[in-house]
Amino acid sequence: MLSWAIMFLVIALIAAALGFGGVAGAATGIAKILFFVFLVLFLISLLSGAIRRPVS
Repeated sequence: MLSWAIMFLVIALIAAALGFGGVAGAATGIAKILFFVFLVLFLISLLSGAIRRPVS
C-alpha cells in the first residue's frame, strides 16, 4: 500500500513538472488517501500485536 502511495506521488511530481495540473492534483489526492489508509492499517496492526503478545 505504501509503495502505491509513493508511486502516485512520483506520478504527481512528474505531471506537475510537465504542466499537467489536473493529473498532478488527482494523483496527489490518491497518494494522500493511500498514505492515510496505510497509516491507519499500520496503527491497527501495531495495536493488535501489542494486545495479543503475552507479557512474560
